[in-house]
Amino acid sequence: MAVFVVVVLAAAVVTKSGKAVISRQFREMQRSRIEGLLASFPKLTSSGHQHTTVETENVRYVYQPLEDLFMVLITNRQSNILQDIESLHLFARVVGDLCRSLDEREVTRNGFELMSAFDEIISEGYRENVNLSQVKSIIEMESHEEKIQEIIARNKEQEAKEESKRRMKQLEMQRREAQKRGQQYMGSNFSPSYNAPRSPAPFPETTTPVREDRMAFNSSPVPGSSSKAKGMQLGRKTKGADLLESMKSEMGALEEQAAAASPALSSPAFNQTPQPSIPTESVHVQVIERMAVVVNRDGGLEHMEVKGDVKMKIDSADKARIRLLVNHADDEAIQFQTHPNVDKALFRKNSIIALKDSSKPFPVNQPQPLGVLRWRFLGRDETSVPLSITCWPTPTGDGSCDVNVEYELENKNMELKDVTISIPIPQGTQPIVGDIDGTYSFDPHHSTLNWQIPVIDETYSTGSLAFSTPGEDADAYFPVVLNFISDKTFCEVDISDIQAIDSGESLTYSKEVNLLPEDYSVV
Repeated sequence: MAVFVVVVLAAAVVTKSGKAVISRQFREMQRSRIEGLLASFPKLTSSGHQHTTVETENVRYVYQPLEDLFMVLITNRQSNILQDIESLHLFARVVGDLCRSLDEREVTRNGFELMSAFDEIISEGYRENVNLSQVKSIIEMESHEEKIQEIIARNKEQEAKEESKRRMKQLEMQRREAQKRGQQYMGSNFSPSYNAPRSPAPFPETTTPVREDRMAFNSSPVPGSSSKAKGMQLGRKTKGADLLESMKSEMGALEEQAAAASPALSSPAFNQTPQPSIPTESVHVQVIERMAVVVNRDGGLEHMEVKGDVKMKIDSADKARIRLLVNHADDEAIQFQTHPNVDKALFRKNSIIALKDSSKPFPVNQPQPLGVLRWRFLGRDETSVPLSITCWPTPTGDGSCDVNVEYELENKNMELKDVTISIPIPQGTQPIVGDIDGTYSFDPHHSTLNWQIPVIDETYSTGSLAFSTPGEDADAYFPVVLNFISDKTFCEVDISDIQAIDSGESLTYSKEVNLLPEDYSVV
Protein backbone atom coordinates (compact mmCIF):
# COMPACT_ATOMS: atom_id res chain seq x y z
CA MET A 1 0.00 0.00 0.00
CA ALA A 2 1.50 3.32 -1.10
CA VAL A 3 1.91 6.02 1.53
CA PHE A 4 1.75 9.58 0.29
CA VAL A 5 3.63 12.23 2.26
CA VAL A 6 2.22 15.53 1.10
CA VAL A 7 4.97 18.13 1.42
CA VAL A 8 4.75 21.50 -0.32
CA LEU A 9 8.24 22.88 -0.57
CA ALA A 10 7.34 26.31 -1.95
CA ALA A 11 4.55 28.38 -3.49
CA ALA A 12 5.33 31.10 -6.00
CA VAL A 13 3.85 33.45 -8.56
CA VAL A 14 6.21 33.57 -11.55
CA THR A 15 6.31 35.15 -14.98
CA LYS A 16 6.36 33.12 -18.19
CA SER A 17 10.12 33.53 -18.29
CA GLY A 18 10.55 31.98 -14.84
CA LYS A 19 11.13 35.20 -12.88
CA ALA A 20 9.74 34.94 -9.34
CA VAL A 21 7.33 37.78 -8.52
CA ILE A 22 6.74 36.44 -5.00
CA SER A 23 7.84 33.15 -3.48
CA ARG A 24 7.19 31.50 -0.12
CA GLN A 25 9.31 28.57 1.06
CA PHE A 26 7.76 26.18 3.60
CA ARG A 27 10.86 24.03 4.08
CA GLU A 28 14.48 25.07 4.63
CA MET A 29 15.87 25.83 1.16
CA GLN A 30 18.68 28.04 -0.09
CA ARG A 31 17.67 31.03 -2.17
CA SER A 32 19.82 29.91 -5.09
CA ARG A 33 18.09 26.51 -5.03
CA ILE A 34 14.56 27.93 -5.23
CA GLU A 35 15.58 30.48 -7.87
CA GLY A 36 17.09 27.69 -9.97
CA LEU A 37 13.94 25.55 -9.68
CA LEU A 38 11.68 28.44 -10.69
CA ALA A 39 13.98 29.48 -13.56
CA SER A 40 13.89 25.95 -15.02
CA PHE A 41 10.10 25.70 -14.72
CA PRO A 42 9.20 27.39 -18.09
CA LYS A 43 11.59 25.08 -19.94
CA LEU A 44 9.72 22.03 -18.65
CA THR A 45 6.25 23.18 -19.72
CA SER A 46 4.92 22.57 -23.20
CA SER A 47 2.77 25.11 -25.01
CA GLY A 48 -0.54 23.89 -26.35
CA HIS A 49 -0.92 21.13 -23.74
CA GLN A 50 -3.48 21.09 -20.94
CA HIS A 51 -1.23 19.45 -18.35
CA THR A 52 -1.00 21.15 -14.94
CA THR A 53 1.89 19.10 -13.55
CA VAL A 54 5.44 18.39 -14.57
CA GLU A 55 8.07 16.30 -12.78
CA THR A 56 11.85 16.19 -12.55
CA GLU A 57 14.05 13.69 -10.76
CA ASN A 58 13.58 15.41 -7.39
CA VAL A 59 10.49 17.61 -7.40
CA ARG A 60 7.06 18.03 -8.97
CA TYR A 61 5.67 21.30 -10.31
CA VAL A 62 1.91 21.84 -10.01
CA TYR A 63 0.90 24.99 -11.82
CA GLN A 64 -2.01 27.05 -13.11
CA PRO A 65 -1.96 30.03 -15.52
CA LEU A 66 -2.95 33.43 -14.12
CA GLU A 67 -3.28 35.49 -17.31
CA ASP A 68 0.37 36.46 -18.00
CA LEU A 69 1.64 34.77 -14.83
CA PHE A 70 1.75 31.28 -13.32
CA MET A 71 0.77 30.09 -9.86
CA VAL A 72 3.29 27.31 -9.08
CA LEU A 73 3.57 24.83 -6.23
CA ILE A 74 6.80 22.86 -5.84
CA THR A 75 6.24 19.57 -4.01
CA ASN A 76 8.07 16.31 -3.49
CA ARG A 77 7.30 13.48 -5.90
CA GLN A 78 5.62 11.34 -3.20
CA SER A 79 2.84 13.87 -2.55
CA ASN A 80 -0.80 13.22 -3.37
CA ILE A 81 -1.38 14.88 -6.74
CA LEU A 82 -5.11 15.34 -6.13
CA GLN A 83 -4.51 17.19 -2.88
CA ASP A 84 -1.76 19.23 -4.55
CA ILE A 85 -4.19 20.36 -7.27
CA GLU A 86 -6.79 21.26 -4.63
CA SER A 87 -4.19 23.34 -2.78
CA LEU A 88 -3.13 24.97 -6.06
CA HIS A 89 -6.70 26.06 -6.81
CA LEU A 90 -6.99 27.61 -3.34
CA PHE A 91 -3.72 29.51 -3.84
CA ALA A 92 -4.93 30.79 -7.22
CA ARG A 93 -8.27 31.91 -5.74
CA VAL A 94 -6.48 33.76 -2.94
CA VAL A 95 -4.26 35.60 -5.44
CA GLY A 96 -7.26 36.50 -7.59
CA ASP A 97 -9.22 37.70 -4.55
CA LEU A 98 -6.47 39.91 -3.09
CA CYS A 99 -5.26 41.41 -6.40
CA ARG A 100 -7.49 43.61 -8.53
CA SER A 101 -5.58 42.60 -11.66
CA LEU A 102 -3.32 39.63 -12.25
CA ASP A 103 -0.18 41.43 -13.33
CA GLU A 104 3.32 41.61 -11.89
CA ARG A 105 2.93 45.12 -10.44
CA GLU A 106 -0.32 44.36 -8.61
CA VAL A 107 0.99 41.07 -7.19
CA THR A 108 4.13 42.82 -5.93
CA ARG A 109 2.04 45.59 -4.32
CA ASN A 110 0.01 43.01 -2.38
CA GLY A 111 3.01 40.85 -1.53
CA PHE A 112 2.73 41.10 2.25
CA GLU A 113 -0.97 40.12 2.29
CA LEU A 114 -0.30 37.25 -0.11
CA MET A 115 2.55 35.95 2.06
CA SER A 116 0.31 36.02 5.13
CA ALA A 117 -2.42 34.17 3.24
CA PHE A 118 0.05 31.55 1.95
CA ASP A 119 1.16 30.88 5.53
CA GLU A 120 -2.45 30.21 6.52
CA ILE A 121 -2.81 27.57 3.77
CA ILE A 122 0.49 25.72 4.27
CA SER A 123 2.36 25.31 7.56
CA GLU A 124 5.77 23.63 7.66
CA GLY A 125 4.99 22.12 4.26
CA TYR A 126 1.67 20.57 5.25
CA ARG A 127 -1.79 21.69 4.16
CA GLU A 128 -4.01 23.38 6.77
CA ASN A 129 -7.71 22.56 6.84
CA VAL A 130 -8.93 25.99 5.69
CA ASN A 131 -11.00 27.41 2.85
CA LEU A 132 -10.99 30.78 1.09
CA SER A 133 -13.49 32.45 3.43
CA GLN A 134 -11.53 31.36 6.51
CA VAL A 135 -8.27 32.67 5.05
CA LYS A 136 -9.91 36.02 4.26
CA SER A 137 -11.43 36.19 7.72
CA ILE A 138 -8.07 35.60 9.40
CA ILE A 139 -6.02 38.12 7.40
CA GLU A 140 -8.76 40.78 7.65
CA MET A 141 -9.37 40.20 11.34
CA GLU A 142 -8.70 43.81 12.38
CA SER A 143 -9.16 45.83 9.22
CA HIS A 144 -12.92 45.31 9.07
CA GLU A 145 -13.51 46.86 12.49
CA GLU A 146 -11.03 49.64 11.77
CA LYS A 147 -12.88 50.54 8.57
CA ILE A 148 -16.17 50.69 10.48
CA GLN A 149 -14.64 53.00 13.08
CA GLU A 150 -13.16 55.19 10.35
CA ILE A 151 -16.54 55.46 8.62
CA ILE A 152 -18.25 56.35 11.91
CA ALA A 153 -15.57 58.96 12.64
CA ARG A 154 -15.90 60.54 9.20
CA ASN A 155 -19.68 60.63 9.45
CA LYS A 156 -19.61 62.27 12.88
CA GLU A 157 -17.02 64.82 11.77
CA GLN A 158 -19.13 65.64 8.71
CA GLU A 159 -22.24 66.01 10.85
CA ALA A 160 -20.37 68.33 13.23
CA LYS A 161 -19.16 70.45 10.30
CA GLU A 162 -22.68 70.69 8.84
CA GLU A 163 -24.09 71.62 12.23
CA SER A 164 -21.38 74.26 12.62
CA LYS A 165 -22.25 75.79 9.24
CA ARG A 166 -25.95 75.79 10.08
CA ARG A 167 -25.38 77.47 13.42
CA MET A 168 -23.06 80.07 11.90
CA LYS A 169 -25.71 80.87 9.32
CA GLN A 170 -28.28 81.14 12.08
CA LEU A 171 -26.01 83.47 14.07
CA GLU A 172 -25.56 85.68 11.01
CA MET A 173 -29.34 85.91 10.57
CA GLN A 174 -29.73 86.71 14.27
CA ARG A 175 -27.09 89.42 14.02
CA ARG A 176 -28.88 91.01 11.07
CA GLU A 177 -32.21 90.78 12.84
CA ALA A 178 -30.70 92.38 15.95
CA GLN A 179 -29.21 95.22 13.90
CA LYS A 180 -32.54 95.73 12.14
CA ARG A 181 -34.42 95.87 15.42
CA GLY A 182 -31.83 98.21 16.93
CA GLN A 183 -32.19 100.61 13.99
CA GLN A 184 -35.98 100.53 14.23
CA TYR A 185 -35.76 101.26 17.92
CA MET A 186 -33.33 104.16 17.43
CA GLY A 187 -35.50 105.64 14.66
CA SER A 188 -38.54 105.61 16.92
CA ASN A 189 -36.70 106.66 20.13
CA PHE A 190 -38.86 109.75 20.63
CA SER A 191 -41.99 108.32 19.06
CA PRO A 192 -45.08 107.81 21.31
CA SER A 193 -45.34 104.31 19.91
CA TYR A 194 -42.05 103.15 21.62
CA ASN A 195 -43.87 101.41 24.45
CA ALA A 196 -46.34 99.70 22.12
CA PRO A 197 -46.22 95.87 22.13
CA ARG A 198 -43.71 94.38 19.68
CA SER A 199 -44.00 91.16 17.72
CA PRO A 200 -41.80 88.27 18.96
CA ALA A 201 -38.38 87.81 17.36
CA PRO A 202 -38.06 84.98 14.80
CA PHE A 203 -35.25 83.36 16.90
CA PRO A 204 -36.55 83.28 20.47
CA GLU A 205 -33.40 81.72 21.95
CA THR A 206 -31.36 84.89 21.34
CA THR A 207 -33.94 87.60 22.07
CA THR A 208 -32.78 88.01 25.68
CA PRO A 209 -29.50 89.84 24.86
CA VAL A 210 -31.42 92.27 22.61
CA ARG A 211 -33.94 93.06 25.40
CA GLU A 212 -31.09 93.54 27.88
CA ASP A 213 -29.51 95.90 25.37
CA ARG A 214 -32.65 98.05 25.23
CA MET A 215 -33.03 98.03 29.02
CA ALA A 216 -29.45 99.16 29.45
CA PHE A 217 -30.04 101.93 26.93
CA ASN A 218 -33.21 103.12 28.72
CA SER A 219 -31.70 103.06 32.21
CA SER A 220 -28.54 105.01 31.32
CA PRO A 221 -28.23 108.44 32.97
CA VAL A 222 -28.95 111.01 30.23
CA PRO A 223 -27.47 114.53 30.59
CA GLY A 224 -29.89 117.16 29.30
CA SER A 225 -27.43 118.96 27.03
CA SER A 226 -26.54 115.99 24.79
CA SER A 227 -29.09 113.31 25.42
CA LYS A 228 -29.59 112.27 21.78
CA ALA A 229 -25.99 111.85 20.75
CA LYS A 230 -24.74 110.11 23.90
CA GLY A 231 -27.80 107.89 24.15
CA MET A 232 -27.35 106.58 20.60
CA GLN A 233 -23.61 105.99 21.08
CA LEU A 234 -24.11 104.05 24.29
CA GLY A 235 -26.85 102.00 22.70
CA ARG A 236 -24.66 100.95 19.79
CA LYS A 237 -21.73 100.03 22.02
CA THR A 238 -23.77 97.97 24.48
CA LYS A 239 -25.69 96.16 21.75
CA GLY A 240 -22.51 95.25 19.88
CA ALA A 241 -20.81 94.01 23.04
CA ASP A 242 -23.77 91.85 24.05
CA LEU A 243 -24.08 90.43 20.55
CA LEU A 244 -20.34 89.59 20.53
CA GLU A 245 -20.67 87.76 23.85
CA SER A 246 -23.68 85.87 22.47
CA MET A 247 -21.69 84.79 19.40
CA LYS A 248 -18.77 83.70 21.60
CA SER A 249 -21.03 81.52 23.73
CA GLU A 250 -22.56 79.99 20.61
CA MET A 251 -19.13 79.21 19.15
CA GLY A 252 -18.08 77.66 22.48
CA ALA A 253 -21.10 75.38 22.35
CA LEU A 254 -20.23 74.40 18.78
CA GLU A 255 -16.66 73.50 19.79
CA GLU A 256 -18.00 71.33 22.62
CA GLN A 257 -20.37 69.63 20.19
CA ALA A 258 -17.60 68.97 17.66
CA ALA A 259 -15.40 67.55 20.43
CA ALA A 260 -18.22 65.31 21.61
CA ALA A 261 -18.76 64.09 18.05
CA SER A 262 -15.21 62.77 17.77
CA PRO A 263 -15.21 59.02 18.48
CA ALA A 264 -11.61 59.24 19.64
CA LEU A 265 -12.84 61.22 22.66
CA SER A 266 -16.40 60.12 23.23
CA SER A 267 -16.65 56.45 22.31
CA PRO A 268 -16.48 53.87 25.13
CA ALA A 269 -13.47 52.25 23.47
CA PHE A 270 -11.23 55.27 24.10
CA ASN A 271 -12.93 57.16 26.94
CA GLN A 272 -10.93 55.28 29.53
CA THR A 273 -9.27 56.28 32.77
CA PRO A 274 -5.61 57.02 31.86
CA GLN A 275 -3.31 54.19 32.79
CA PRO A 276 -0.55 55.02 35.29
CA SER A 277 2.82 55.32 33.63
CA ILE A 278 5.20 52.52 34.58
CA PRO A 279 8.98 52.35 34.23
CA THR A 280 9.84 50.48 31.03
CA GLU A 281 12.77 48.13 30.60
CA SER A 282 14.83 47.47 27.47
CA VAL A 283 12.20 44.88 26.55
CA HIS A 284 8.64 46.16 26.99
CA VAL A 285 5.56 44.05 26.21
CA GLN A 286 1.97 45.20 25.74
CA VAL A 287 -0.92 42.74 25.99
CA ILE A 288 -4.01 44.63 24.81
CA GLU A 289 -7.47 43.13 24.41
CA ARG A 290 -10.64 44.88 23.20
CA MET A 291 -14.16 43.59 23.71
CA ALA A 292 -17.41 44.31 21.88
CA VAL A 293 -20.60 42.90 23.44
CA VAL A 294 -24.24 43.61 22.56
CA VAL A 295 -26.93 41.91 24.66
CA ASN A 296 -30.68 42.38 24.26
CA ARG A 297 -32.80 43.40 27.23
CA ASP A 298 -34.17 39.85 27.56
CA GLY A 299 -30.66 38.51 28.23
CA GLY A 300 -29.96 36.99 24.79
CA LEU A 301 -26.58 37.56 23.17
CA GLU A 302 -26.71 39.59 19.96
CA HIS A 303 -22.98 39.91 19.33
CA MET A 304 -19.74 39.25 21.18
CA GLU A 305 -16.24 39.60 19.80
CA VAL A 306 -12.90 39.82 21.60
CA LYS A 307 -9.69 40.82 19.80
CA GLY A 308 -6.24 40.94 21.28
CA ASP A 309 -2.64 41.76 20.43
CA VAL A 310 0.77 41.12 21.92
CA LYS A 311 3.14 43.92 20.96
CA MET A 312 6.77 44.31 21.89
CA LYS A 313 9.36 47.06 21.80
CA ILE A 314 13.08 46.40 22.23
CA ASP A 315 15.57 49.23 22.85
CA SER A 316 18.77 47.21 23.26
CA ALA A 317 20.38 45.13 20.51
CA ASP A 318 21.91 42.68 23.00
CA LYS A 319 18.39 41.67 24.11
CA ALA A 320 16.89 41.19 20.65
CA ARG A 321 17.45 37.42 20.29
CA ILE A 322 14.73 36.29 22.67
CA ARG A 323 11.64 34.11 22.98
CA LEU A 324 8.39 34.85 24.78
CA LEU A 325 6.57 32.25 26.87
CA VAL A 326 2.80 32.74 26.56
CA ASN A 327 -0.01 31.60 28.84
CA HIS A 328 -3.56 31.52 27.47
CA ALA A 329 -6.92 29.87 28.09
CA ASP A 330 -7.32 26.38 26.65
CA ASP A 331 -10.31 27.12 24.43
CA GLU A 332 -10.65 25.99 20.81
CA ALA A 333 -12.91 28.98 20.13
CA ILE A 334 -9.92 31.32 20.47
CA GLN A 335 -8.23 31.80 17.08
CA PHE A 336 -4.54 32.72 17.26
CA GLN A 337 -2.47 34.25 14.48
CA THR A 338 1.27 34.83 14.67
CA HIS A 339 3.36 37.29 12.68
CA PRO A 340 4.60 35.74 9.39
CA ASN A 341 8.19 35.77 10.68
CA VAL A 342 7.27 33.99 13.93
CA ASP A 343 7.62 30.21 14.18
CA LYS A 344 3.97 29.16 13.99
CA ALA A 345 4.60 25.48 14.73
CA LEU A 346 6.58 26.32 17.89
CA PHE A 347 3.75 28.51 19.14
CA ARG A 348 1.11 25.86 18.47
CA LYS A 349 3.06 23.14 20.24
CA ASN A 350 4.65 25.01 23.14
CA SER A 351 2.99 28.49 23.23
CA ILE A 352 6.37 30.11 22.58
CA ILE A 353 6.88 33.18 20.39
CA ALA A 354 10.24 33.09 18.57
CA LEU A 355 11.48 33.90 15.08
CA LYS A 356 11.59 31.15 12.47
CA ASP A 357 15.27 31.89 11.97
CA SER A 358 16.63 31.72 15.51
CA SER A 359 19.92 33.28 14.38
CA LYS A 360 18.20 36.57 13.61
CA PRO A 361 17.17 39.15 16.26
CA PHE A 362 13.86 40.93 16.64
CA PRO A 363 13.81 44.52 15.26
CA VAL A 364 15.31 47.10 17.64
CA ASN A 365 14.31 50.74 18.30
CA GLN A 366 11.18 50.59 16.19
CA PRO A 367 9.05 53.79 16.32
CA GLN A 368 5.98 51.69 17.09
CA PRO A 369 5.70 48.42 19.07
CA LEU A 370 5.98 45.31 16.90
CA GLY A 371 2.91 43.07 16.84
CA VAL A 372 3.89 39.41 17.20
CA LEU A 373 0.59 37.72 18.11
CA ARG A 374 -3.12 38.27 17.52
CA TRP A 375 -6.16 36.40 18.71
CA ARG A 376 -9.91 36.52 18.25
CA PHE A 377 -12.84 35.05 20.17
CA LEU A 378 -16.50 35.00 19.08
CA GLY A 379 -19.10 34.41 21.80
CA ARG A 380 -21.70 31.79 20.95
CA ASP A 381 -24.36 32.42 23.62
CA GLU A 382 -25.09 34.47 26.74
CA THR A 383 -22.92 32.17 28.90
CA SER A 384 -19.85 33.73 27.25
CA VAL A 385 -20.65 37.23 28.56
CA PRO A 386 -18.30 38.18 31.43
CA LEU A 387 -20.74 40.60 33.14
CA SER A 388 -24.53 40.42 32.80
CA ILE A 389 -26.61 43.59 33.22
CA THR A 390 -30.38 43.59 33.75
CA CYS A 391 -32.48 46.76 33.42
CA TRP A 392 -36.16 46.57 34.51
CA PRO A 393 -38.26 49.70 33.85
CA THR A 394 -41.73 49.36 35.43
CA PRO A 395 -44.40 52.04 34.66
CA THR A 396 -46.31 52.88 37.86
CA GLY A 397 -49.49 54.11 36.17
CA ASP A 398 -49.28 57.62 37.67
CA GLY A 399 -47.05 59.10 34.97
CA SER A 400 -43.73 57.87 36.37
CA CYS A 401 -41.51 54.81 36.05
CA ASP A 402 -39.57 52.74 38.61
CA VAL A 403 -36.30 51.35 37.24
CA ASN A 404 -34.18 48.58 38.76
CA VAL A 405 -30.72 47.81 37.37
CA GLU A 406 -28.62 44.84 38.46
CA TYR A 407 -25.26 43.41 37.45
CA GLU A 408 -23.62 40.05 38.09
CA LEU A 409 -20.07 38.94 37.30
CA GLU A 410 -20.41 35.71 35.30
CA ASN A 411 -16.66 35.13 34.79
CA LYS A 412 -15.29 34.94 38.34
CA ASN A 413 -11.68 35.08 37.09
CA MET A 414 -12.09 38.64 35.84
CA GLU A 415 -11.57 41.86 37.77
CA LEU A 416 -13.13 45.05 36.40
CA LYS A 417 -12.05 48.45 37.73
CA ASP A 418 -13.49 51.97 37.47
CA VAL A 419 -16.77 50.53 36.24
CA THR A 420 -19.42 52.93 34.93
CA ILE A 421 -22.90 51.78 33.90
CA SER A 422 -24.65 54.57 31.97
CA ILE A 423 -28.47 54.55 31.79
CA PRO A 424 -30.31 57.02 29.52
CA ILE A 425 -32.93 59.20 31.25
CA PRO A 426 -35.98 60.75 29.47
CA GLN A 427 -35.16 64.26 28.25
CA GLY A 428 -36.14 67.06 30.60
CA THR A 429 -36.41 64.81 33.67
CA GLN A 430 -34.13 64.07 36.62
CA PRO A 431 -33.91 60.68 38.38
CA ILE A 432 -34.67 60.18 42.07
CA VAL A 433 -32.16 57.56 43.22
CA GLY A 434 -33.06 55.16 46.03
CA ASP A 435 -31.01 52.08 46.94
CA ILE A 436 -27.60 51.86 45.28
CA ASP A 437 -24.41 49.80 45.57
CA GLY A 438 -21.69 52.32 44.76
CA THR A 439 -22.10 55.96 43.77
CA TYR A 440 -23.81 57.85 40.96
CA SER A 441 -23.78 61.12 39.06
CA PHE A 442 -26.33 62.68 36.74
CA ASP A 443 -25.28 64.33 33.47
CA PRO A 444 -28.09 66.71 32.51
CA HIS A 445 -26.36 67.71 29.26
CA HIS A 446 -26.52 64.13 27.91
CA SER A 447 -29.47 63.15 30.15
CA THR A 448 -27.59 60.13 31.50
CA LEU A 449 -27.43 58.53 34.96
CA ASN A 450 -23.90 57.21 35.51
CA TRP A 451 -23.66 54.41 38.09
CA GLN A 452 -20.07 54.07 39.31
CA ILE A 453 -18.58 50.96 40.97
CA PRO A 454 -14.86 51.00 41.94
CA VAL A 455 -14.26 47.24 41.56
CA ILE A 456 -16.23 44.22 40.39
CA ASP A 457 -14.54 40.90 41.16
CA GLU A 458 -15.28 37.54 42.75
CA THR A 459 -15.71 39.18 46.18
CA TYR A 460 -17.95 42.01 44.93
CA SER A 461 -19.67 40.20 42.08
CA THR A 462 -23.22 41.63 42.28
CA GLY A 463 -24.87 45.01 42.77
CA SER A 464 -28.14 46.85 42.23
CA LEU A 465 -29.50 50.34 41.64
CA ALA A 466 -33.09 51.61 41.99
CA PHE A 467 -34.44 54.97 40.82
CA SER A 468 -37.60 56.58 39.51
CA THR A 469 -38.26 59.25 36.90
CA PRO A 470 -41.31 60.95 35.34
CA GLY A 471 -42.50 59.27 32.14
CA GLU A 472 -43.73 55.79 31.34
CA ASP A 473 -41.77 54.95 28.17
CA ALA A 474 -39.83 51.79 29.04
CA ASP A 475 -37.71 52.07 25.85
CA ALA A 476 -36.27 55.41 27.02
CA TYR A 477 -33.84 53.64 29.40
CA PHE A 478 -31.95 51.79 26.68
CA PRO A 479 -29.24 51.26 25.54
CA VAL A 480 -27.43 50.70 28.84
CA VAL A 481 -23.69 51.13 28.25
CA LEU A 482 -20.89 49.57 30.32
CA ASN A 483 -17.41 51.05 30.59
CA PHE A 484 -14.44 49.72 32.58
CA ILE A 485 -10.73 48.93 32.60
CA SER A 486 -9.03 45.68 33.58
CA ASP A 487 -5.49 44.38 33.89
CA LYS A 488 -6.66 40.82 33.20
CA THR A 489 -7.57 39.72 29.68
CA PHE A 490 -10.76 37.81 28.89
CA CYS A 491 -8.86 35.07 27.01
CA GLU A 492 -6.33 34.89 29.88
CA VAL A 493 -3.44 35.69 27.52
CA ASP A 494 -0.32 36.74 29.39
CA ILE A 495 3.46 36.70 29.03
CA SER A 496 4.90 34.50 31.77
CA ASP A 497 8.59 34.85 30.90
CA ILE A 498 11.05 36.19 28.33
CA GLN A 499 14.25 34.21 27.78
CA ALA A 500 17.48 34.71 25.86
CA ILE A 501 17.83 32.30 22.91
CA ASP A 502 21.51 31.57 23.53
CA SER A 503 21.62 31.07 27.28
CA GLY A 504 17.97 30.30 28.10
CA GLU A 505 18.18 32.72 31.03
CA SER A 506 15.18 34.82 31.99
CA LEU A 507 15.51 38.51 31.13
CA THR A 508 14.19 41.54 32.98
CA TYR A 509 11.25 43.07 31.13
CA SER A 510 8.29 45.38 31.71
CA LYS A 511 4.72 44.56 30.84
CA GLU A 512 1.32 46.23 30.42
CA VAL A 513 -1.91 44.22 30.31
CA ASN A 514 -5.19 45.96 29.45
CA LEU A 515 -8.73 44.86 28.61
CA LEU A 516 -10.93 47.67 27.24
CA PRO A 517 -14.54 47.62 26.05
CA GLU A 518 -15.10 49.00 22.55
CA ASP A 519 -18.87 48.65 22.84
CA TYR A 520 -20.55 46.87 25.76
CA SER A 521 -24.26 47.59 25.77
CA VAL A 522 -27.73 46.25 26.55
CA VAL A 523 -30.22 47.25 23.84
